[in-house]
Amino acid sequence: MSIVQRVELWGDRHHPKWLDIIRIALGIFLCYKGIQFLNNMGSMLDLMTNKVSFGSFSVVLMSNYVAFAHLLGGILLIFGMLTRFACLLQIPILLGAVFLVNSTGDLLRPFSETYLAILVLLLLIYFLIIGNGPWSFKLSDK
Repeated sequence: MSIVQRVELWGDRHHPKWLDIIRIALGIFLCYKGIQFLNNMGSMLDLMTNKVSFGSFSVVLMSNYVAFAHLLGGILLIFGMLTRFACLLQIPILLGAVFLVNSTGDLLRPFSETYLAILVLLLLIYFLIIGNGPWSFKLSDK
C-alpha cells in the first residue's frame, strides 16, 4: 500500500460529518471570492502590478488564474469532487495572498484580511490531507 493510499484510507476513517459543512462553506466562500475578483478585475490587476514585477501578460494571466481557480476550486469543494485537486489549485494562490498581497504590515489592525487568508490556507491544507468526506459526490466507486 503506497503512502497516498494510506493517507486516503486514514482520511476516510477519521472524517466526521460536521467537517463536510466546513468544506462546503469554504467552497461557497471561494466561489464568492472568485466572482468578486471577476467583478473587480481592474483593481486586482493594479494590486498585482504594484506587488510583483512581471510583464503585463503574466499579470493578466495570473489574475485570470486566480479568479477561475477560485470558481472551479470552490465548486469542486462544494460538491466534494476532486477535493485534493481543488485544494492544490488554491494553495499557491493563498500563499501569494498571505506573503505578497497582505504583507503591508497591518497584521495587528482589527479585521485584517491576513487572518482570513491564513485561516483559508490552513483549511485548504487540512482538506488536502483528509480528502472529501462522507457528504460528497463520488466520481467512481472503488
